[in-house]
Amino acid sequence: MIKDLKERYKLNKWTITGIICTIIIISGIFGWLYEVIFYYFNGGMKVIYNRGSNFLPWINIYFWGSMLICALAYKHKKSPIKVFLISLIACGLLELLSGWILYDVIKLSPRAWSYNEEILNFGNIGGYICLRSVLFFGISGLLLIYAIVPFCIYLAKKIPRKLFIIVSISLCSIILIDEIYNFIIIRITNLPSASSIYKKLGIKYISFKR
Repeated sequence: MIKDLKERYKLNKWTITGIICTIIIISGIFGWLYEVIFYYFNGGMKVIYNRGSNFLPWINIYFWGSMLICALAYKHKKSPIKVFLISLIACGLLELLSGWILYDVIKLSPRAWSYNEEILNFGNIGGYICLRSVLFFGISGLLLIYAIVPFCIYLAKKIPRKLFIIVSISLCSIILIDEIYNFIIIRITNLPSASSIYKKLGIKYISFKR
């Protein structure tokens, strides 16, 4: 993708960095919105549950998935079927391996997701992956390649270059600092996590069994 942005759109490295930062922001927020909506229906449309573990509405695995799709599927953008299949397989493996490493190898607790306790979980493997999830990844890959990436390029070309770079990198940095704090810093200090603070404020989270 980076090569295409350089050669086709004649963008410099800082503008490309801004585009990648914008993709990171949008993909993480998109994942958060999807999960909040899904778990609202999964819970019988009675309670809205917050998702993720950050202060901001952003979930990291969707960022990793978007980067993986851009790296593997963008060069096949002339074939929507290839984009769909690559996104489905790559992100499906990412989710499966992430779940296995986090909860079976590292023994991280509590679990962030478990398809054992969700609706529409046909093809469930260990609670880490199911048919619905991989189909969603395939569809999301199409959305990313044919809508989100072009939108980010459009913003980069329409907004004054310095303003676009400063805003995109600054917002992405805030999100990543939030991520580092809630994934690393709280584990080596006694500082409170975002989820513990939000729970005290009465915001509901979903708890999954191992």
